[in-house]
Amino acid sequence: MKTSTAHATILFAHGSRDPLWRQPIEAVASQIRQLAPGAQVRCAYLEITAPDLSTSAAELASLGATSITVLPLFLGVGKHAREDMPQLMAALQASHPRIVFDLRPAIGEEMQVIELLARLATS
Repeated sequence: MKTSTAHATILFAHGSRDPLWRQPIEAVASQIRQLAPGAQVRCAYLEITAPDLSTSAAELASLGATSITVLPLFLGVGKHAREDMPQLMAALQASHPRIVFDLRPAIGEEMQVIELLARLATS
């Protein structure tokens, strides 16, 4: 079923064997939907947890997304952000050549997140 929303977002996180681990990621997606009713947002995980990035992108493509922002929910910029993400994004682009993909910096690089963590630590 196609939607009228051409832009979509994927929240991309590491994954864990613990099923409770994904709750904060899903809470962010829920908050996005509350702030922007009708927003197409999905969660995806690098390993262990489903769905993976390609599955979430394929779902959004089937809903009519023509552009997808991928937001890595990594605090640190380690191997996954530096090495794995460019490879995963290249694979997505090859699989969906008509979709414009935008890879945002890891969330831990965003000044707003750094400032919020500092405020939380000092409150």
